[in-house]
Amino acid sequence: MVGAAPICSHGQTGCHELSLADLFERVIQQSSRMHAISSDLHSEVGQFLFPSKNQIGKQKCHTYGIMTPEDKENAQRLRRDELMEVILRLLEAWESPVSQLHRSMAQDRHQDFEHDSSNKALEMNHMVQELRNGVAKVAEKMKLMGVISNAVGDIASPPSAASLYERAALRSVYHHDLLYCFRRDSNKVQNYLRILKCTILPELDC
Repeated sequence: MVGAAPICSHGQTGCHELSLADLFERVIQQSSRMHAISSDLHSEVGQFLFPSKNQIGKQKCHTYGIMTPEDKENAQRLRRDELMEVILRLLEAWESPVSQLHRSMAQDRHQDFEHDSSNKALEMNHMVQELRNGVAKVAEKMKLMGVISNAVGDIASPPSAASLYERAALRSVYHHDLLYCFRRDSNKVQNYLRILKCTILPELDC
């Protein structure tokens, strides 16, 4: 989703100034696409495994320590600063594990599904980075408008627990578990972005 001119930042000239509504529309579309890819990939990998419970499980996902609202009502109760902080922390926490997932799947050629699925993993890897950059632009715009505090994004996320997956050597069963966690978190991100947009721009179609 590239416009005719680059998005303005820090007083840059010769660029296209997007409204906050436009920026939200972009990141929401990106997050929806990212969640769809993660769901497809989770299903594809799962087809090659024996039915079993996730080896990681909900409380072992490396983002479990990031406190997230479990439903729409709780998310709507959060202050805008808090909800944006949650979104940024989730995206930051997934950059390293998703990158590592792609490398592992690309190298593991002895299984038929890995070659085709690694392409989706690569796309997912790019989308996490692009979405994080996009959400950062939304946050910057919100700060300039006085909608959220300038301190949002300054709090460092907990250390990425990619080592949780590294210790498992990212074998196929752990690919499945990592994707289970990412599918869950990517769904949260897209839902939180929609809620944030509607609380700030209620005049839009919400």
